[in-house]
Amino acid sequence: MTTATKVAAQVRVRRRHRPLRWLPLAPATILLLLFLGGPIGYCVYIAFTNMQLTGASTTDFVGLDNFRRAFGDDDFRNAVVLTLVFTFISSLIGQNTLGLALAALMQRASKPVRTLTGSIVIAAWVLPEIVAGFLLYAFFRREGTLNAVLDGLGLPSQNWLYTLPILAVSFANVWRGTAFSMLVYSAALSEIPKEITEAAEVDGAGGLSRFWHITLPMIRRSIGTNLMLNTLQTLSVFGLIWAMTRGGPGNRSQTLPVFMYDQAFNKALIGYGTAVALLLLLVGALFSLVYLRLMREEV
Repeated sequence: MTTATKVAAQVRVRRRHRPLRWLPLAPATILLLLFLGGPIGYCVYIAFTNMQLTGASTTDFVGLDNFRRAFGDDDFRNAVVLTLVFTFISSLIGQNTLGLALAALMQRASKPVRTLTGSIVIAAWVLPEIVAGFLLYAFFRREGTLNAVLDGLGLPSQNWLYTLPILAVSFANVWRGTAFSMLVYSAALSEIPKEITEAAEVDGAGGLSRFWHITLPMIRRSIGTNLMLNTLQTLSVFGLIWAMTRGGPGNRSQTLPVFMYDQAFNKALIGYGTAVALLLLLVGALFSLVYLRLMREEV
């Protein structure tokens, strides 16, 4: 038997056994399709119907009516704007910047300071979202901790949850979620070779110059990954806002998840609420594509 014949025989054997390689994955694939793909498919179907929790005896297919209604709804457009503001302030600016700053400072801090700071920041992260919401509600409310401190310092106080609700919930989300960014950036900064920064320091580069020209370029992929994960998590925040403001006063802190919940369960419009959920999913997908494209261009 020639070498070419042997190779051809081995290729035929591999092709014959190739389907068997997927056999161990079959149970997991079936479970994913059943418990993940099934509900997602059913939600997509509901989004194109007029399903209601109460008041309707039948459910009819209405096509794109729910989506047309959303784009013509002033409350929906307000929720989109507030969602983008909430995401920009609490994720793109707050968690990302504060997490990077804490990670950089903790690299130079003593071990007791690193341990204490890390414990405090991570404690806020591991709290259940609803618990964190009630804690921040107690902090920002008219008779809360923040106003008590301001009154003690002789500074003007106000009802933050009424005058600046979207900023209050944004800062609350920063307080709760910064730990994730800090951990990501701590791991990324620890991977930077000390020889590079030491050489730059010997060449006369200052701290800010080293950070801008060496540190940031070397952790840019971690920055992109952290921004993407933080953005997706922030887009879906519901319990924190619901515990603090319930989307109010009025609709001044009603982001898309809160608006979706209000339409689907408070107003019993399941079909319309599900359509809003699909639009929220589309917003998250667009953010992901933008981040993935930027990260691919940087390689």
